[in-house]
Amino acid sequence: MNKGIEVFITGGTFDKEYNELNGSLYFKETHLHEMLDLGRSRLHLSIQTLMMKDSLDFIDADRALIATACNTSTSNRILITHGTDTMTITAEYLLEKCKEKTIVLTGAMVPYKFGSSDGLFNLGSALAFVQVLQPGIYIAMNGKIFEAGKVKKNTDKGEFVEIA
Repeated sequence: MNKGIEVFITGGTFDKEYNELNGSLYFKETHLHEMLDLGRSRLHLSIQTLMMKDSLDFIDADRALIATACNTSTSNRILITHGTDTMTITAEYLLEKCKEKTIVLTGAMVPYKFGSSDGLFNLGSALAFVQVLQPGIYIAMNGKIFEAGKVKKNTDKGEFVEIA
């Protein structure tokens, strides 16, 4: 297995842009490279864009594509950028489909381009977690790490919380 970290981009709020003319959010290109530069990352990363979608628009084929990418990766440490609305669903899907690799999903509640985004912090935390965790599927948000199947998005608090 490759010692480097594979990063799969799927879109989500993390990568959304704001259209000042009509107030809509849309995808143009990933902000990941800019974020890594800003964070002065020196990690060996292999980065691949799988899709640029809002996770609310994900279908089973999208999750199957993510699972296939994880399973065929030569790396045993994988980071996935993902929309927060269905991140837990994808994590649980990967729990069933992907074994023996450390896979961490992360995203942002606020688009990176807004300036007040949690995305940069979440990316840094996820990159740290993916290097030290045992094989399994995890969600990294706001400095916390959660196991797939034991986490939910609390929309009232605007954060992820552990469930029993």
